[in-house]
Amino acid sequence: MFFLMQCHHHPGRDADRDRLRPLHRDWVAGGGGVASVLIGSAMWAEDGTAIGHWGVIEATTPHAARAFAEGDPFYAGGVVATVSMTRLADGFQAHRISDRMTKEGV
Repeated sequence: MFFLMQCHHHPGRDADRDRLRPLHRDWVAGGGGVASVLIGSAMWAEDGTAIGHWGVIEATTPHAARAFAEGDPFYAGGVVATVSMTRLADGFQAHRISDRMTKEGV
């Protein structure tokens, strides 16, 4: 199953986000053992303020997708305020994303 994950950050947590970024990137690269990240990025407000991050992830169940989001160091470190997980259509064309961010697939 594929999911669109959107994580909105608490305002004023830039220093924590910057400190946790290497751990976050390692988490994404490994998938936390429960998911595979196809693609993702930071989200920015029009004024250039960081407001969160998003990703298209593959997981075997909605529970596994949520476990991935909640295992992220940004979440565990208190940077993430809210997580929304939206299941994508069964016909989602994941093959169009050729270079996954997670090294091993689900």
